[in-house]
Amino acid sequence: MALTEDQISQASRVLTAMREQIANAMVGQTAVVDQVLVALVAAGHVLVEGVPGLGKTLLVRALAKTFDGSFGRIQFTPDLMPSDVTGHSMYDPSSGQFSTRKGPVFTNLLLADEINRAPAKTQAALLEVMQEGQVTIEGTPHILPPPFMVLATQNPVEQEGTYPLPEAQLDRFLLKVKIDYPAHAEEVALTRAVTTGKSGDKLAVDLVQTLVKPSTIVGLQQYAANVDIDDQVLDYAVRLTRKTREFPGISAGAGPRGAIALVRAGRGFALMAGRAYVTPDDIKRAALPALRHRISAAPELEIEGRGSDSLIAALLEQVPAPRQ
Repeated sequence: MALTEDQISQASRVLTAMREQIANAMVGQTAVVDQVLVALVAAGHVLVEGVPGLGKTLLVRALAKTFDGSFGRIQFTPDLMPSDVTGHSMYDPSSGQFSTRKGPVFTNLLLADEINRAPAKTQAALLEVMQEGQVTIEGTPHILPPPFMVLATQNPVEQEGTYPLPEAQLDRFLLKVKIDYPAHAEEVALTRAVTTGKSGDKLAVDLVQTLVKPSTIVGLQQYAANVDIDDQVLDYAVRLTRKTREFPGISAGAGPRGAIALVRAGRGFALMAGRAYVTPDDIKRAALPALRHRISAAPELEIEGRGSDSLIAALLEQVPAPRQ
C-alpha cells in the first residue's frame, strides 16, 4: 500500500519523540540509538558490540519504556541451558498435570547479555526463536508477542571462555551496532548524572516517558515495509553486497541477506527522516551496521588494524550510487 503524507509525518514524529525520550536516560550515542530504532521498525534483531559499562542495558530498558513494552534480560554463561532461554514443562504433583513455565524470551525486547559466552546449543535455541518468532515447548508452539526484538551484546576485548557466534547466527542479526567510548563532554555529563544526589552508580529510566503502545510499533513496522524504493536504489544495494564477494581484502563476502538488510534498514532510515521513499544516502547510512558482521577481512589486513569497517568505507567509494 502507498503511504500517505500524514502517515509518514506521524511515524517520523513518533520515532523522533522516542529518540528524545531515550536521550533523557542515555547520554550521547545518538548514532547507536538511531540504528536500534531503525532495526525496531524494520522488525530486525541487533548485535551490540562494546566494552562493559557503556549503557547497553540502559538503552534497552529506555527503549522498552518508550512504547510500554515488556523487557527481559538473560545473562549468558557457559552453563546456560536452552530451556533457561525458552522455558520448559514441569510436573505439578498436586494436580498430576504438566504445566508450561515460559522462559525470558516471552517479552517484547530481550537483552541477551554476552551471548558469546553460551555454548552453541543454547545459542541455537535463541537463533530459532529469532528466526521463527515462536517457541516450541514439548511439541507445542507458543507465539511470541509482537513486536519481538533481540538485542544481543558481546565484549570485543575479552575472549577467554567465549564461544564465537557461527556465521549462520550472525547473519540473522539485521544490524551489528558498535558502541564506542563517549566523547569528553558526554562523559562529563554522564559522570555528573550518575554522581549527583545518588549513592549508587546506576542510571535510571525514571525520566523516560511512555509515548505509545506495542501495537503502535507493529503499525510502524507495517509503514516501514511499505516505504517505496526505486529499482535503481534497490539495484545499488545489491551491487554493494555483490561487490563484497570480490573486493580486495575481503576474504568472505556477504550473502543475499546483506542486500535484504540494506533495503530494510534503508526503509527504516527513510521513515525516520519523514520520507516515503529510500534514497542512496539511506543505503549508505545502513551499509556499516548491515554489512560489517557479514564480511570477513583478510588476516593480513586485520594484523595491520584494518577491519571490516574500513573495507566497507572503501567499498562505498568505489561502487557508484545512482543519482537522486
